[in-house]
Amino acid sequence: MHIVVFGAGKSATVLIAYLGRICNEKNWIGTIADRDLQSLEQKIAGFPSLKANALNIENETERQGLIKTADIVISLLPPGLHFWVAQDCVALRKNLLTASYLDAQIKSLEPAIKEAGLLFIGEMGLDPGIDHMSAMQIIEEIKEKGGSIHSFKSHCGGLIAPESDNNPWHYKISWNPRNIVTAGKAGAVYKADGNNVEIPYEQIFVDCEQLEIPEVGSLAYYPNRDSLSYIPLYQLEKANTFIRTTLRYASFCTGWEKMVTARLTSDEEIINTDELSYAEFFNSHLNKHQVSLDTAELQEQFDFLGLNNPAMINKGQIACSQLLQEILEEKWKLTQGDKDLIVMLHEFEYRLHQQRFALSSSLVVKGDDERKTAMAKTVGLPLGIAAVLILENKIQLKGLHIPIVKEIYEPVLAELAKEGIAFKETKKELA
Repeated sequence: MHIVVFGAGKSATVLIAYLGRICNEKNWIGTIADRDLQSLEQKIAGFPSLKANALNIENETERQGLIKTADIVISLLPPGLHFWVAQDCVALRKNLLTASYLDAQIKSLEPAIKEAGLLFIGEMGLDPGIDHMSAMQIIEEIKEKGGSIHSFKSHCGGLIAPESDNNPWHYKISWNPRNIVTAGKAGAVYKADGNNVEIPYEQIFVDCEQLEIPEVGSLAYYPNRDSLSYIPLYQLEKANTFIRTTLRYASFCTGWEKMVTARLTSDEEIINTDELSYAEFFNSHLNKHQVSLDTAELQEQFDFLGLNNPAMINKGQIACSQLLQEILEEKWKLTQGDKDLIVMLHEFEYRLHQQRFALSSSLVVKGDDERKTAMAKTVGLPLGIAAVLILENKIQLKGLHIPIVKEIYEPVLAELAKEGIAFKETKKELA
């Protein structure tokens, strides 16, 4: 068997190690393709069954040539590049797994995927991915007992572990930094107490609610994109409350709300950074949009990023969001020995046999170091496990799916538990 992986970025390290182990055990071959050959060779070192391929993903001949040799393809490329791989997989009759949200382009291939008798699974990572699988397992269990769910809240966040938390934002980057800068830009819509609630981007990070997570403590959360679209997928049309959120430490939300208000996250605003200092960049935006850093904590947060830094930027014309991203990649990077944290919590309220119950299911995963991160574990392992199950005919579905189907989530969750990724449940009766 030959497994082909496109992309070897931050989220790929644990997947690569898992496939290296599996391919060695089963006498399979894995090819990892990425533009950065030097970094790639370091990641596959020690895994004789894995091969490195220095690939320019835009080179159609090289890309198709590699896909042609595969028994299954995994794409960990940036979301906008999946479509090239997906089109080739349809044409060359190869199954495909990705960790990204299913977008309109991928969905447009659904008839062709069915016609070709292929299996494409998207949203097969952490969030989306493990959240779908763990939630659906509980939803199905409650329904099979005759219960009815009236409230569902799902929270997930990639955080920094307490022992590595040494900056005033209480945050470091363990995944695609672009996604951090664009967080919340689409606004959010969800259902609360029977009503649809729509939150614009400018309000996403304002007065974020907080909750307690076992083993972690108090965290804040903000609504995540379009929760409503998942109601029919989860078959929870009768639920009065349905929301998916992102978890952060509370001070992050307070500071990021100021970022948004000052338009420091803007893609549209292009600035000339020649002869402009970092201090001028931050102060000009804060002053222009009348944003006050009215607490010592806010002052410290922005000072950490460059509020008082006289160094010149000198990067020519650049979008505010791109400059901010470059600053964050430097200031929030994981350093040697740093450990990150993945936290997930599902909250259910349901009725069963005339009694009301609250059920919480929580997951806390800690990274080993700055390379084998909790983010890489929880994004990469579901993809690797699913690939193996498909190749061994333990998942035989066809078509375009996300992992809300029992045939996918039950065996994948069982294997994840063996890898140390397991949920803890608590249940109590409500008055």
